[in-house]
Amino acid sequence: MAPAEPNAIPFQALGEVPVFAEELEGWKGYIEWEKYPEKKKQVEELMKKYDFPDPPEFQLVPLPDTNPILTGERFKQYHYACGLQHIVDISWKYVLKEKAADMIHVLQFPYNGEPKRENLLKSEISSNADFFVRNHGGVPEIDADSFFLDITGLVNEPKRLTLADLQNEALFPRQTNVVSLQCSGTRRIEQIHEYPGDGDELINAPWGEGAIGTAKWIGVSLKKVIKYCGGLKDGAGHLELFGADTYFKKGKVYNYAVSVPWRKVKVNEVLLAWEMNGESLPRIHGFPLRAVVFGYIGARSTKWLYEIRAIRDPSSAPVQRKEYLYFTPQVGKQNAMYSNGFSIQDMPVSSAILTPRDMQHIIHDGKITMRGWAYSGGGHWPIRVEVSGDGGSIWYEVPFDKMTTKYYYAWRLWEIDLPVDAEGWLEFCVRTWDNALNTQPTFVRSAWNWDLHVTSSCHRIKIYSVNRSRPATAARLKLMEEKGIPFAPITKPLEIDLESDEQYEAAMEARKGRDPTE
Repeated sequence: MAPAEPNAIPFQALGEVPVFAEELEGWKGYIEWEKYPEKKKQVEELMKKYDFPDPPEFQLVPLPDTNPILTGERFKQYHYACGLQHIVDISWKYVLKEKAADMIHVLQFPYNGEPKRENLLKSEISSNADFFVRNHGGVPEIDADSFFLDITGLVNEPKRLTLADLQNEALFPRQTNVVSLQCSGTRRIEQIHEYPGDGDELINAPWGEGAIGTAKWIGVSLKKVIKYCGGLKDGAGHLELFGADTYFKKGKVYNYAVSVPWRKVKVNEVLLAWEMNGESLPRIHGFPLRAVVFGYIGARSTKWLYEIRAIRDPSSAPVQRKEYLYFTPQVGKQNAMYSNGFSIQDMPVSSAILTPRDMQHIIHDGKITMRGWAYSGGGHWPIRVEVSGDGGSIWYEVPFDKMTTKYYYAWRLWEIDLPVDAEGWLEFCVRTWDNALNTQPTFVRSAWNWDLHVTSSCHRIKIYSVNRSRPATAARLKLMEEKGIPFAPITKPLEIDLESDEQYEAAMEARKGRDPTE
């Protein structure tokens, strides 16, 4: 289905719509909020005047059969109320320009999108067009020649660096890394189907298995940049990363901001990247400059990076303090606090089956080919993948030569021809072991949490197995082929008798009838 237009619900302004000037020449779509408390207060008062649309209910009812699945009317109207309509329009323009035509648009604005599953399997390095997108705001248009990065806070020598400075190899050695980025919402749809949770005003998007991708990134290590700035002052323990996108949270406005600890930076696991798979960063992925934080939740890899501030403690910005929290199953709407969830950083070991698809019927000859991905964050890597055709009682190891390259910070794609004798509905599942012998929880319930983050449980799909190596099945399939009767859908009754009267009577005689003889 064709994507919808961005303005699905008309917006009625209450009085004159304010104009918030763009901050810098050549930085279209960038409004600086953090340095102007009075401007932030103006937006807060403005937002109180509007009765914005409620977040859509999509967890207790079926998801829309549309693409985009969700349109984000609430967040669009936040922008309209502040005179930022152009940011909504510009962002959708880059979706259509830079992403694959068959992208699954999970949320139209702020844009969240994942590729078709088969596209993920094309290569261990995901193409830029098929790389998932999880944006928290609109897409700024920043000219490379106008761009600069400020290094501020608890550094000994604060500096302003241009993109040319960062790319000057006389100042900074370049670093190339193959790194997977994964949204903590990957496979959230499984939690939603079984145990719905918090929707939040941004909408906890109903991601499938495609909110993960792997790219070859080129840039400079943040550690080298901090060294160039004379190192950190005593007491500095975290680096706060600011993005040029505008972000709303509970009626207030911000620039996107998160932080990473210095311990992560000093082992060269935070890259300031300007290149993705041999090309300049796409606009929608953070051009001109973004952070790539190895092994961490994707939310820490700030796009449209314009300031890095050395601070003592983790960022107090809402994305760091109030979001991406992991709660116990006893915490929910009745008792959730920001302080009783822990902040998600390292991504746990996880995996997914990409083919076959859930609820698919498979006609086979005793083996079914399964393919998917496996990943572990925090500097670990997938060492073994196992699959099961009976829900998790018997496990088969994926042959080592059917797994892609082993990287420190990236996924591995895998493939196996799974022996399958049984017919009818079967439950397939996959689990991964990493090099520290971490593996996955067995069931979704084991990993459920109120914010529906990190569906790290064994990925499960249901398959209707049709084993052609069985004589009776082979005969039925041959008959259907001769009569031009399709097998799908399996729920459609056959239009022919299942057996003739003669066949039935012969079978009953062989079985000694239905009832006892004495």
